[in-house]
Amino acid sequence: MDKASVLGDAIEYMKTLQEKVETLEKQASKTSNAESRRFEMVTVGGEISSSHENISCLSEQLPEIKARFIRNDVLIRIHCEKKPGVVEKTLAEIEKLHLSVINSNAVIFANSMLHITVVAQMDKDLTMTTKDFVRNLHSGLKQFM
Repeated sequence: MDKASVLGDAIEYMKTLQEKVETLEKQASKTSNAESRRFEMVTVGGEISSSHENISCLSEQLPEIKARFIRNDVLIRIHCEKKPGVVEKTLAEIEKLHLSVINSNAVIFANSMLHITVVAQMDKDLTMTTKDFVRNLHSGLKQFM
């Protein structure tokens, strides 16, 4: 084989790989668009509003809750005042809503605020809207915050 034929074969192989990549990217985008449903809601002081609004975090507005559902997976972010036992009680409230906690993380901010992130899974039989979930979690958290 001479250099020209090796180079020609390499170019053909690269074209084939590029076509495969394009096909796989199209399939991946179709699959993710068809299978994913994404909702994001925030509650402040009991009212539910779009998460794109500017929210000033005053203590009477807390807890601030954001939830995102993608199929049966749920990402929950809670911003609240730092108090003893808040993380444990929050996880218990989430489990009361029939979600299984997969991972949780709590970070102290400004020595008086707490940012809790939870990844959970919803039971396959459970059909709860994001709005209902956020409202129920907010009312449960308000009892001890």
